[in-house]
Amino acid sequence: MMQTQLFINGEFLDNGDREMRPNINPATEEVISEFPMATAADVDAAVDAAFEAQKSWEKLPAIERAGYLNELADAILAKQETFARVTAEEMGKPFAQAMDEAGWLPAYIQFFAGLARHMKGEIIPSDRPNENIFMYKVPLGVCAGIMPWNFPLFLIGRKVAPALVAGNTVVIKASSDCPNGAYEFAKVVAESSLPKGVINVITGPGGVTGDALCANKKVAMISMTGSTEVGKKIMANAAQNVTKVSLELGGKAPVIVMNDCDLDATVDHVIASRIINTGQVCNAAERVYVQEGIASAFTQKVIEKMSAVTYGPALGGTFDMGPMVNKKQQEHVAELVQSAIDEGATIACGGHAATVDGKGYFFEPTVVTGCTHEMRIMREEIFGPVLPISTFKTLDEAIEKANDCDFGLTSSIYTTDYDTAMRALNEIKFGETYINREHFEAFQGFHAGMRMSGLGGDDGEHGLEEFLQTHVCYVDYDLKRNKQ
Repeated sequence: MMQTQLFINGEFLDNGDREMRPNINPATEEVISEFPMATAADVDAAVDAAFEAQKSWEKLPAIERAGYLNELADAILAKQETFARVTAEEMGKPFAQAMDEAGWLPAYIQFFAGLARHMKGEIIPSDRPNENIFMYKVPLGVCAGIMPWNFPLFLIGRKVAPALVAGNTVVIKASSDCPNGAYEFAKVVAESSLPKGVINVITGPGGVTGDALCANKKVAMISMTGSTEVGKKIMANAAQNVTKVSLELGGKAPVIVMNDCDLDATVDHVIASRIINTGQVCNAAERVYVQEGIASAFTQKVIEKMSAVTYGPALGGTFDMGPMVNKKQQEHVAELVQSAIDEGATIACGGHAATVDGKGYFFEPTVVTGCTHEMRIMREEIFGPVLPISTFKTLDEAIEKANDCDFGLTSSIYTTDYDTAMRALNEIKFGETYINREHFEAFQGFHAGMRMSGLGGDDGEHGLEEFLQTHVCYVDYDLKRNKQ
């Protein structure tokens, strides 16, 4: 059985007497590998390596750093199918979706390599004669990237690419549910010409590795993608050293469906936004508000489409969905569905945990009708293939319900009326709003949330700014006056 290893300062470490834990295929429940539990000392060693490497890394011209990024991107692209198979096996993502993600990673790295010449400072007018004020944009230092399990390849790009092109070095903490993809990435780094210590990859429990990263004074920033509960702990622990945090956390995306929408297209977009990655996406369609005039027709079409969604093992055929990532996630989804039943909602299709050939952590594609805004299933993140539907009368009512939420990441509205669309853009209080399309962001956008959906953001030039800080220099060049 394969055993992964920690990757620190350009070397794979012997596992020695480190505790090893199993990595389980969620579709078959088979153990596919073992991975080491990093100790606090291992974390400190990784940070030390990154800290020392950063001193020379930041002195390279940004365009040279971009060259290393492009080298990594080319190497990953050459192994796209390997990366996809690893992710499909350990995360359960359908293979076609895993291939997409394995392609996004190198494309994302290439995108940020292309921003190497776009980092700009400023010249600020001075109140004094013969003085210039220069504002430089400089690296932060060592950036810790704490990874989620739902996009274990693509999120490597988010943690690594902007950090490196900005002149930082990184320590990546892989998810314990999906360590193998990060291990394959570490192999690519090891085979590249990238200087040692610029990228380090560790695995282990968050309670040990996350706490050690937060406690280390050499860590300048912690970029974390995951649950709101864990994000709060990271934020509290990072406060010890006043370490900068960038947190992409939970979501509860509202979908507003107006009477005048293109009904068939809307249904297709909503279903696609719910079942991608088996619903385990922070910006997935989490709750639907449909206007009363088309509620019956919309709901019937959604039920028909969801009932036709297929699921099965990622490498066992062509399916729309795979399993939940683990047993705990399957149980969470089942518990929320049961809460809806207890509160008076109706299961229109699906509604149960499932297996394939007696194995796996699957959940049936599910539609829940008769939901009210106050129900748990309309307020707590599901993170599974369950679509709760509620109705509304007026746009004002829909916007009010959409905004009445602890989260604030993504949202959408479906309408053919220009005035309605523009009102929604101006009044929906979420980091992203999609109009008449599925929920999914672009590399060049800015993926950021409000409220409990996090702090900071990712993607585009604004995402690059997260990995830079300012250095303001006051230059008095009147040397004759200064000598007087």
